[in-house]
Amino acid sequence: MSLKYLIFGGSGFVGTHLSNYLEDVGSSFLIADLIKPIKQGLSFEVSDVRENISLNIEKNPETIIINFAAIHITPGHKDEEYFETNIKGAENICNFARKNDINTILFTSSISPYGASEEVKKETTLPMPNTPYGISKLVAEEIHKRWQAEIPDKRKLIILRPGVVFGQNEGGNFTRLYQAMSKGFFFYPGRKDTKKACIYVKDLITKMVEMVEKTKPGVHLYNMCYPEPYSLEEICETMATIAQIKPPKFLIPAWFLKFVAFILFYVGRLVGKKIMGIHPDRINKLLISTNINGNKLLENGYHLNYSLVNALEDWYNECQRKGLK
Repeated sequence: MSLKYLIFGGSGFVGTHLSNYLEDVGSSFLIADLIKPIKQGLSFEVSDVRENISLNIEKNPETIIINFAAIHITPGHKDEEYFETNIKGAENICNFARKNDINTILFTSSISPYGASEEVKKETTLPMPNTPYGISKLVAEEIHKRWQAEIPDKRKLIILRPGVVFGQNEGGNFTRLYQAMSKGFFFYPGRKDTKKACIYVKDLITKMVEMVEKTKPGVHLYNMCYPEPYSLEEICETMATIAQIKPPKFLIPAWFLKFVAFILFYVGRLVGKKIMGIHPDRINKLLISTNINGNKLLENGYHLNYSLVNALEDWYNECQRKGLK
């Protein structure tokens, strides 16, 4: 059976869910990453997208590249690391597609190219990135678009800009929120109405597969999130109800929370430990809405299977109703 999916950066959180799904539906795939998948027995080759890619695969125009490869945790890296991996990676993956006559790439970008502001962002909104990560992702999008434009009637490029992706084993924003709430350490930072675009990982991967199977050649850009973002209060209240923990009750002034985060972060640096993953920049992110509109998905026939309530309930069940992790 010839290779169907080539997944760069496939050993991470979303890649792991995708490979599990592809295995369940019987699609052949190869994971190309610097890190071996946690699950044993998967088809895997070591690959560093910062270098020229030389994987031994059979040339097949029907092969689909999924590009997850990225430095994405922000804050957490030097500025140059975002550019080195995200931009050079895009160039090398597109070059590999050229050499191997691959006509379909799905690239997971980010909502970061929109920049930080309270205004609603649609796919037609002018990108105004204001972080190295956001800039690197926008440049990577353009690199992929150049590849597609070389043979526009044959090549298919799908660019996805996901909001916060949550689900089992994410170890990210939702997990940290749950941990803080379950310990009684989370308080609303300055406001309760901050909007947070998000998507359940199971919806993300099923829509990915649906898109690459049914989309025609061209460039297709989608915000991957619920049609209307939920507020931080709605997320907290829903999570508390499902996970049977107490929701936050108090609102702390933003200036005070930033001051405490600053102290804890630098005390942590002095003792060589991260205190609850706290970073001043993460507090700033909590204060700013990611007001991303996901209506284009629905308009093009891509219906999400899980509401926020259903998604958190499903995740809780996946964890044997013993928390969210």
